[in-house]
Amino acid sequence: MEYLNAQITRELVIDEFVSIHYFEYTRDFFFAGEVHDFWELLYVDKGEVEVTAGPSTYLLKKGDIIFHKPMEFHSLWANGTSAPNLIVIDFACHSPAMRFFEQKILRVSDTESMLLASVIREARNTYASPLNDPYINRLERRENVPFGAEQLIKISLEQMLIALIRKGNIINANVKITSSIREKANQDILTKIITYLENNVNRSLTLDDVCQDNLIGRSNLQKMFRAKTGGGVMEYFCGLKIEAAKQQIREGRHNFTEIAHNLGFSTIHYFSRRFKAVTGMTPTEYASSVKIRAEDLSPSEELEPEPHISAS
Repeated sequence: MEYLNAQITRELVIDEFVSIHYFEYTRDFFFAGEVHDFWELLYVDKGEVEVTAGPSTYLLKKGDIIFHKPMEFHSLWANGTSAPNLIVIDFACHSPAMRFFEQKILRVSDTESMLLASVIREARNTYASPLNDPYINRLERRENVPFGAEQLIKISLEQMLIALIRKGNIINANVKITSSIREKANQDILTKIITYLENNVNRSLTLDDVCQDNLIGRSNLQKMFRAKTGGGVMEYFCGLKIEAAKQQIREGRHNFTEIAHNLGFSTIHYFSRRFKAVTGMTPTEYASSVKIRAEDLSPSEELEPEPHISAS
């Protein structure tokens, strides 16, 4: 039997790394800006930061990622309200697929944040140059680099980029074309209801509460949310609660019982079940940020243990 080789299609290939950083900035940090001929990604691991990209200015919060294309002027500064932690990676990539990231701010999922953690962890094992020095312009390899470390950095970052492109293409494929007038009206209603949900994330709302407080029918509301978000209203509301829970877990000021109470969950058991259903992890497993995962450290404060949940 004659075998024919299957050529591998390389949709996205990173050619070189220029710098890899994990910064812990003060709340008054300011960077005047620069231009260079390679790509740069900036991920907000903690807090928030304002970023200039070309002629536009954006506010990025924890979990947001932005890409600066080659020769795009960019600057950043902390807005004085929080001290941000940022991952900044400069790299050369000439794949046409990178055009997807131009002029986009994306949300990073837990899977993608784990890949970023792998990049930072392997970078610490590979390079002697400190990751928190903004003036380092060259990556110096360590003498005894673990086997395949640089390749793992490349693979993890490429996998994250591919995951973001796939997720973005799925969202774009599901967008429905409607008349501009109806689209604008629906968007206004959706924005109003999302703001309402965000402002009441600490309450235990029902679908009837949302409909009555916003003067909208159940079927119309559900249809609008599924068309725009791919899920139901209460699913979206639960997602907001879990995002708020993640924030409180990272801040470390409350234990799990207090967080569940703060966010309107009836019991710690229900909170834990919903948290795992949304994130794929228990609250305890999540209690490490990208930074802590990358350093292979445990949280500095002992959190309340997970409740035992029997099978129903």
